[in-house]
Amino acid sequence: MSHKHENLLNTIFHDPISGNIPWREVESLLHHLGATVESLSGTRIHIKLNGHEGTLHRPHHGNTLGREDVKHVREFLAHSRITPSLYAAAKKD
Repeated sequence: MSHKHENLLNTIFHDPISGNIPWREVESLLHHLGATVESLSGTRIHIKLNGHEGTLHRPHHGNTLGREDVKHVREFLAHSRITPSLYAAAKKD
C-alpha cells in the first residue's frame, strides 16, 4: 500500500472524524484494496470487499465526504476487515 493510501486509511479511522476527505481518493483506496465497485442509481454505489458487500453514497454536492459519509466508509472498511491496526499487523508479517 502506498503512503498516500496508508495516510488516507489512518485519516478515515482518526477521531474526531474529518469532514474533508475527497471522494476520488476514497474510491482509489477501495480499488487499491481490491474492491469491486458498481454504480447504482443516483449517487449510490455497491461495493464488494473481502466477502463483505455494502452500499455507499458519493457526495451529493461537491467532491468531499461529510462526517456522516466518512463514518459509513469507516464502518464498511471495518466490516471488511480493513483497519489501520490490521494493516500494520499484516505489514509486519
